[in-house]
Amino acid sequence: MPAESETPVPTPGPQSVQEGCAVLEPRPKRGMSRTQKILFFATGWLIVLMPFLFWWSTWFGRHLSDQQVNEFLHDDKKPRHIQHALVQMGERMGGDGSPGQGTTRQSKAAPDAAVRRWYPDLVRLADYPVEEVRNTDAWVMGQDTTGQGFHEALLKMLQDPSAMVRGNAALSLVRFGDATGRPQIVALLQPAEVRVPTTGPIGPSASQDLWSDKGRTASVVDTAAVGTSIREGGVVAKLNVAVFTDGTGTVELRSPIAGRVRTMASQRGREVHPGDVIAIIDPSTEQVWEALRALYLVGQADDLAAIRPYERELPEISNDVRQQAVETEKAIRNRADKNGPS
Repeated sequence: MPAESETPVPTPGPQSVQEGCAVLEPRPKRGMSRTQKILFFATGWLIVLMPFLFWWSTWFGRHLSDQQVNEFLHDDKKPRHIQHALVQMGERMGGDGSPGQGTTRQSKAAPDAAVRRWYPDLVRLADYPVEEVRNTDAWVMGQDTTGQGFHEALLKMLQDPSAMVRGNAALSLVRFGDATGRPQIVALLQPAEVRVPTTGPIGPSASQDLWSDKGRTASVVDTAAVGTSIREGGVVAKLNVAVFTDGTGTVELRSPIAGRVRTMASQRGREVHPGDVIAIIDPSTEQVWEALRALYLVGQADDLAAIRPYERELPEISNDVRQQAVETEKAIRNRADKNGPS
C-alpha cells in the first residue's frame, strides 16, 4: 500500500474560499465626528450645570445688591424672589438666621441704615397672599424694634390664618417687650393635626365640587411613614376623591409645620371623611427651642403644662431643648414668686 504524501495540502486563503470570489475586509469603525463630540460634551455639561443654576437662583444666601433687593421686593410673579430679598434684609438688620431662628435673641449688630428705605415694604407685605412671604416678613420685622409700623403690623399678624405666621409674629413681638402673642407661642409647643378638609373646593379653585358636599368621602392612597422628618408644607398623605365633574382626583394633604410624623391615623386603602384626622405632627426642634426661649421671658404659670413634656428624657427630645425647658420653668416660677398670687 503506497504511503500517504507528507506534503501539506494548502488551506484556502481569504482570496480562495471560492474561486473567482473575494471576501470583503471588515470596515473600520467610524469614530464620533467633531460635531457629535461637541454635542455630547455640551449635553453632559448642561446636565451638571442646570441643577447648579436652579440651586443658585433659589438659594437665599446669594448676596443681592441694593438694586436687586428693590427689584426682588416688588417681583410679585416670583414670591421666592420676595423671600430672598426679605432674608437679605433680615441679615442686614442684625438677624442671625432664617425665620424661626434667633427671633428672641438680641441683634448682634446694629441695623444697616440703607435697608430703612424698604421698611414700608415690610409693612405692606404683612398681608401678602403667599404664606411663606408673610412668615418671613414677620421674622424680619422683629429684627429692628424701631421700625415705624412694625409693632402694629405684627399685632395684626397674630390673627393670620397660618399658625406659623402667627407664631413668628408672636416671637417677634417679644423683642418689642410685648407679650400679647403668648398664646400663639404656647401653641408652637403643641403638635399639629393634619385633617381632611371640611370646606372649600376640591382641586382647582374654580371647581364646583366642594368638601362640604353631602356624602363626600375619599380613600387614602399614600402616606408618609411614622417618624419621618417633614418640612412645612411637605406632603403627609394623598387621597383619591370622587369628584362629580372631573371623575376621580388626587388631593395632597400637607403639614402646616416643620417637624416629625408622630402618628398616622389612616392607612392606605382606608375610607375617610371631611374632618377626619389623618396624622399628628410633632413640632421641629428649632420651633420648640424658640418658643421655650420666648416663654423664658414672657411665660406664665398657666404655660407650664405645655413646657413640662419637653423636660423628659426621651430620644426625640434633644439635650438643649430639655435644658431650655427646665430653665424656662425656673424663670416662670421665679416671676410668679416675685409677683405673688394674683
